[in-house]
Formats: sequence, structure tokens, C-alpha cells
Amino acid sequence: MDKEYGDVCSLVRDHLKPKEGIIISRYRFYTHVHAEGQDVSGFADLRHLAEPCKFGIVLEDMLRDFFVIGINHDYPLPKADDLFAMLAGGKSFTKLELTWAYMTQELVDTSKKLTCINTHKGLMQKWGLNVYMYGPKDDLKHRLLWREMYTVEESAQLKALVLSAQKCGVEFVYAISPGQDITFSSSYDQALLKQKLRQVKGFGCVAFAILFDDINHAMCPADKQAFSSFAHAQTSVANGIYRYLGEPPVFLFCPTEYCSSLCHPSLSKSYYLRVIGDNLHPGIGIIWTGTTVISKEISSESVKEVEEVIKRRPLIWDNLYANDYAQRLVFLGPYKGRPSSLVSKLHGLLLNPNCELEANYVPIHTLGTWYKCGLAEAGTGMEGTDRGTETCQPYCPNEAFNLALADWVKEVNRPLYPSRRLHKEEREGQLASRPSNEVTQNGNVEPRIRMPGTSSGPMPECGSLKEPGKPGDLPPSGEQPREVPRTSVGHRLPTEVGRLAEGEKAEGCGPGDSGIDGGERGAEPAGTGGEVTGGGLGRPEKPRGTPVGGELTEGSGAEAGLGQSESKGRVPPLGRAPSLTGTLTAGHLRLMADLFHLPYQHGEGTARLLRDFQWLKANSDSVSADTKVETQKAEEWRARAHPFQLACDGIIQLYRQFMCSPNRALVYDLYPYLWDIRNTLLVAKAFVMWLDGRIERNTHSFNSWMTCFQWCHTGSAPVVMGMEAEPCNYRGGLAGEFQMMLPVTSSNDLFNQPPPLFPTVKPYTVRPFLPKDKRALYSMCRERHLSKSQAKARAIQHPDLIGDRFLGHFLTFCPDYCFVLEDEERLCACVCGALEARSFLKACEGAWFPAMQEKYSKPTALNNLTPTQELMMFFHSKKPSFPESLLYHFPSLIQLDVLPQMLDPSEARNLVICLMSALKANGSRGVLCELKTSEKDELEYLGSLGFLTLPGAECGTPAGIILGRLL
Repeated sequence: MDKEYGDVCSLVRDHLKPKEGIIISRYRFYTHVHAEGQDVSGFADLRHLAEPCKFGIVLEDMLRDFFVIGINHDYPLPKADDLFAMLAGGKSFTKLELTWAYMTQELVDTSKKLTCINTHKGLMQKWGLNVYMYGPKDDLKHRLLWREMYTVEESAQLKALVLSAQKCGVEFVYAISPGQDITFSSSYDQALLKQKLRQVKGFGCVAFAILFDDINHAMCPADKQAFSSFAHAQTSVANGIYRYLGEPPVFLFCPTEYCSSLCHPSLSKSYYLRVIGDNLHPGIGIIWTGTTVISKEISSESVKEVEEVIKRRPLIWDNLYANDYAQRLVFLGPYKGRPSSLVSKLHGLLLNPNCELEANYVPIHTLGTWYKCGLAEAGTGMEGTDRGTETCQPYCPNEAFNLALADWVKEVNRPLYPSRRLHKEEREGQLASRPSNEVTQNGNVEPRIRMPGTSSGPMPECGSLKEPGKPGDLPPSGEQPREVPRTSVGHRLPTEVGRLAEGEKAEGCGPGDSGIDGGERGAEPAGTGGEVTGGGLGRPEKPRGTPVGGELTEGSGAEAGLGQSESKGRVPPLGRAPSLTGTLTAGHLRLMADLFHLPYQHGEGTARLLRDFQWLKANSDSVSADTKVETQKAEEWRARAHPFQLACDGIIQLYRQFMCSPNRALVYDLYPYLWDIRNTLLVAKAFVMWLDGRIERNTHSFNSWMTCFQWCHTGSAPVVMGMEAEPCNYRGGLAGEFQMMLPVTSSNDLFNQPPPLFPTVKPYTVRPFLPKDKRALYSMCRERHLSKSQAKARAIQHPDLIGDRFLGHFLTFCPDYCFVLEDEERLCACVCGALEARSFLKACEGAWFPAMQEKYSKPTALNNLTPTQELMMFFHSKKPSFPESLLYHFPSLIQLDVLPQMLDPSEARNLVICLMSALKANGSRGVLCELKTSEKDELEYLGSLGFLTLPGAECGTPAGIILGRLL
């Protein structure tokens, strides 16, 4: 076939200039930053960089997250009140480079000891945690581009980090991960690896780690000829590097089989580990994570078994708190599941913490207590500690947790901005105390130098960093799953139960020198864990209506924990929410730790809350709409529903109190998790309220589609995570477990939404519709309709016309499928539905439209109708019916009305989830909705909830469109 000249030119051009590889394209995208002086709108145009990256369905998340990450601004963007508070009282202002956040600020001498590697409150010195391992995947030259040398700027930053660690008495371990693409037999690759580590050694680093985890066992043909096994290839390279570096006192090796579950065929019979143990130099420490990647428990027996195989004491890399594999998990519980007697049996312990710095206070603090108790148990004291060992022997997680809370409550109420910069008043107070002794925190490093291999994010100093390409992990945006990160801290354990002398080289001394700091006062490193982190009383006409939580009283809210209230009977309506002081108490923090406890274990109150919801769901037939006589089971159901709703109110109030905290660093790190569970419990509470008297025992109209209580008895949600499976199987966290028990459990797209950039603290309540709400809903509907066109505001005279047109038929015939959203002052939104659209439309034709035709006479004019006449004409027009084929798949009808002042779309989403749950609980398999093509905002919003345009369906309104989604 002949080609045009232009086609030939295009083919030749494409051949001579092939498209850029996807890895290079993504590297350009990841490292793109907001240049100094560049307009924000110019930087925001990231889509052209993302086109060749092939991000697929996560494209929009990548664009949003990397815009927030790369912009020269505090992340997330501070609220307006925060900005004004920072500027208050200022007379002159200076433009500062905030790429390195607090690293560019001068500190007084009294604060110097609290900075750099010295994270949470100085725990490294206080608790003997003395090692920091550097291996963030954000540093592309750690893993993906391991062959490349650091640039001058990157070298300066990394050298500053090494020197800072040394000044704090912390062993800095540089880790490199070449296993993905190294040719073990290649002298060229080995030379590059040596050159790279020699460069890092020149920065003053004297401790190293080489990691071969999470790679393929397959070898290339050249390696197969040179080595008899994969293990021989790895030990050959590791031993060569170890000798080349002069046999450093700390050199760590992470095997490919780094836990029992990865060993083939088992730990004791693993040929790979036997070869590693026999051939690896005895001065090299071997990293081990336990029985699984994230081990529930690590026993002395399991450690002894590993030691027999690898011929040395293992160094535990503990992933107990690692949360980078799921975007909705964070862990605030005490360190547990590892007896303190392990201290004398390990070469060391590295803790892989939460990605969010502020989430690590309790983990770090309790780890320090565990370590101290282990030393005391072994008869080895700790120098430099000011707490007696009597509180640490034996180690008790609950006692350690109480000690941590007592210290944490003082820290969380300090007024800190993101990057842990003090509020102006406290900062001035510190400077006034020592005005003449100021030192720069980052030594001789220029503030504009960027972190190695990354964008403008601050250098990690304590905790886990995320792998590039998965920015969802950055709070407060949604997080994407990714591999366990590389940056860890921990402690080196004493050799032979004795403290290792500084600089002492011990045979078998391995990587275990890693420790997390914590303690009384300290400025954490700039980047732990990543780049920076009602109403209704039921149905009044039925005395069995479910009571709901009213105003929080002492012992029933966030202070009292979960499920503590045992009161029964009706509770007054919510009314005005309790005032917010912004001060977080030990009760608040305890409740947070109960909600976000540990990978395999919920807190006591949280487990009880899950069990109560499961029971209420499974026994809802006792309060069904078909129940004619009150039974003892119905009374029990309502008695258990009441404290459940009070507990939900307490957690919702905790969220509001938390968001008002002056510690914005804490807020920005943790609010996505509280926001998630708060939204879920709003829905769960409203759904429990709806169950009372509205669930149908039999759904004859849907015949064989599904039985009413199928969702109640599937047992799809584990109530308490007690199985031995990896926690990554529960990526939804606590909120996910509640969502799995809702009827719409399969509709994950309804729940997997990123938190808003500017969250609200307004006390919203979701509840079923009550007859007294009709007038307020009519008023809200009128306001919403008129807000779209101010010119029509004076043209529509009848106060009920808009409400009758859009809401009246739903409130009249289907009040059980209406939910409202209210704040302290008014109703803000409502969603209405009809379980059977066919029957609902027939009822409208037979009763509603004739009544409205009498109420509103038919306009005589046919053209140039006024806004009032247009609405009246609707009642006198013939309505097309939905085809049977459409109603078979989408039998239910819904309608959403939201005031334009509602800025947070997640609040309206909660309403839709409640209605969908109610419809599916009573047998529906799909819903449809009518909209006008001009209602672009509504179309976009329903599209985000999974609604799709249904082609071929005739709409009852001009220029209308029908959307639907399956349940």
C-alpha cells in the first residue's frame, strides 16, 4: 500500500527518535518541582508530563498528590486561620525558602540537642535507641538508580545528615538495594557498587547495609554459569563489598527469604538460608522480620530457630507499625508481641514506623520501654536514663502505653505548624531565653540544596519513606499500597548482654543498631514516613423507634472511650454540639489509639463496637417493618443500639476536637484516618437508626433477585482481626471492616475517596427523614433551585411549588427511603429514593399528579412560559415510563438535593451510601437517577459515585439524562 510523503517522514522520525521509556518519563514526573518564581498555575499543568507515564486509573490521584508535594508550600496547604495566625503581629515580612522547612531556621543552643536525628523527644539518648538506617525509596539512587552517583548538591545533603547523626550519638547506616537488576557476575556492576559506597563512605558514613529483599530468584545466564545458586551469588557480592569497605563494624545483609513464610520449603529446610549462613562473612549481620513480613508475635523459640540456620543472632527488622502497604491504616498502639527477653538474644532491632511522623510517639516510646526492660531483665543497666527500672520489669504493654500517653498528652497540645515549627509566641519565648547563642541546625549546608534523588521534600531522618510513584501515601491525600519502606530506626543490642563500646568491632555485629528516638523534648526530623503527612429519634409514630445519641455527657463521649454508656431509653435530640476547646486529653489520645491499634488487633472498645454493629445487623429482623408486637428481642435490640450510637457520637466528637488542636503538625498527619472512620460511623449510625421499623422481613416484589437478609448473614466481615493472614489483607482498616458489614460492601468505589484538602469541623449528622423535616426540606429545595438562577427568584411565587415538584412525591410515598444531613443550624442536604420505581411511578400517576393538578392549574400558554408555569406544566404533562429491561437491572429510583454552600462532597456521599444501603438491604439490585444535561455539577458528582449514563432510556424531563449504577 502506497504511503504519503508525510507518513513516511513520520515513520522515519519515530524510528530515529523513539519514545522515551516509561521509567525515564516517570522519573521526570516524580522529580518535577515548583521552580522559584514560577506561577502556581504553570506548575499545576502536570498533565503533559504524566501523559507518557501510563498511570492509568491512578492518573488523577498522581496529578493531585504530586501537585501538592512539589509546590513550594507547607503540605498540606494550611487553613486560612493558620496563615493569618502566623502573620499576626508582623510588621515586616521576609521571603523564606521553605523547601527544607524547619531545617533553614536558626535554633538556640538549648534546642540544638533536640534536632536532627533526635526525633520524638530525645528517645534515642533517653532510651538507648542508637541507630538510624537510611534507605528511602524516594531516593531513586537507593534502589531504582543505584548505579548512579550522587550529585554535588545531593552529596552535601547526605553528608550533613550523616554528620548530624554522629553529633547525636546515632549510628547512621546507609542501605543500598541493587538486587532488582544487578548482574552478580559482572565486574562492571560490582565496580559501580563499590564506587557508590566509596562515595558514601567519603561522607563520613561507617555503617552499611546491602538489601536483596523483594526480588526475583531467577538468575541471568551469565550468573548461572558463574554461581551454583542464587544464594552463592549474593554472598559473593556481599562478602566482596564488606572486605572492600574495610570490614566496617556494622554491615547488614537482607536476604531474599527474610521471614519464615518466604522460606522454601520451610525455615529449617531452606537451602537458600543454609548457604547464606555458611558462606556469609561472620562479621555481617543478617536481617529477619519474623514468621511473616509483618509478624504478630516474635518468640524466643523462633529467634533461636533462625539463629541455628543462619549461624548468628539475627537482627530483627520489625514491620509491626509499617503502614505503607495500605492507605487507610495507621497504628498507635503499644509495642507488643515480642517478649523483652529477646533483647539478649538479638543482634539488634530496627523498627519500621508509620509513614506519618506524628503517629510514632507511642510506638517509639513503648519500644524504648521494652528495650529498657529487656536490659534490666538481662541484668544490664542503661546509662543516661532517668527512670527507674522498677517500672519496666517485666515489660507490660499496658503500663508502657500509660507512660507514653502521659508524655504524649503534653506534646500534642504544643502549638506546632507543619514541619513542627513553633507558633510565633512560643518561638519568641524560646529565643528570648537565650538571645545570643544561636546556631544553625543544618551545619554548613546551604538551605536550597535538595534531597538526593527526590523532589523538594525534606530529608528523611526517622521513619519510613515511600516509594515514588505511589504518592497517595502522603497525608492527607489518599494513599496507595506499596512495598515496605527502607528507612528504619532502632537500637543496637549489647553483645553478650554488655554494651558495645563506641567504635568497637565485634564479630557477628550486624545491623541491629537501629533505634527510634522518643523521650521528652525533641524536634523530629523533617520527614518521618514520607515527604513531609443526632437528631432523629427514629419514627415518632412508632414508639419502638431507635433512640440515638444526643449531647455528649461525661462518660459517654470521646473521653470515656467506646461503648461505655449503658444508659437506656430515648436521648434528647442532638441540638448544638459541645464547644471545642482544641485541647486533646489523655482520654482523647487513648480513644485514638483504641481506634487505630495494631495490625492484628483492635483496641478493646473498637472490637466491642464492631461486635455490636454485627449483632445489630444480624438481628435486625426483630425490629422489622413486619413486626406487629413488641418482643423481648426487640427491646434488647434497641437497648444495644443506644450505646452503639452514643459511641459513634463520641468518635465523631473526637474528630472535631482533634481538628481544632493547635498542633497542626499532628492534625495534618493524622486527620485523614480520623476523617475516614468519622464518615464511616456517620453512615453506620444512620443505618442502625434506619433499621428500626424499616427493614422488611419479606420482599415479595423482588422474588428471586435476592432475599432481604442475605447481606445480614454472609459473615463477610471479620469482626476482630485475629487470623494469621498478613495485615495487608485488611487494607481497609477499621473503617473498611465497618463498610464490609454494610449492605453495599461490594461498592468499594463509594468509600475509597481521598479526604478533602480543607476538612470541616462542622457537626454534621446523617439520619432518616422525620415528618417534621418536610417544611425545612421544602425551604432547602427552594433555596437550591433558585440559587441556580437569581433572575427567577422573584418569578416563582408559590412557596411549595418547587418542593412539590422535586420532593413531595418521595416524602409522601417513600418516607422510609429518605435521609437528611443537618448541622447545628439547619438541614443542608437530603437524598430520597423509591425501592420499586415501577410502583412508585404508578402511585404518582394515580394520586400525586391528580392532587397537584388540582393545586396548580394548567398554564394556558404553550410557549414562552414563566418559571412558575414551567414547573406547573410538569404536573400536567404525560410522563414516559421506564422500559422493563431497564427496571429489571435498576429497579430503584433516587434523587439528591444539596445546598450549594456545601463545600465538602464527602458529606453528601455519606447520604447516598445510607440510602443505597437501605435500598439494597430491602432487596434492590440497582438504582437510577434523572438529571438535566445542564446540571453539570450534579452529573460530575454522581459520576464520581459510580453512576453511568444509561443509553436508550427516555427521560421524563426535556434535555434530561438517566444515570444508573448497580448495588
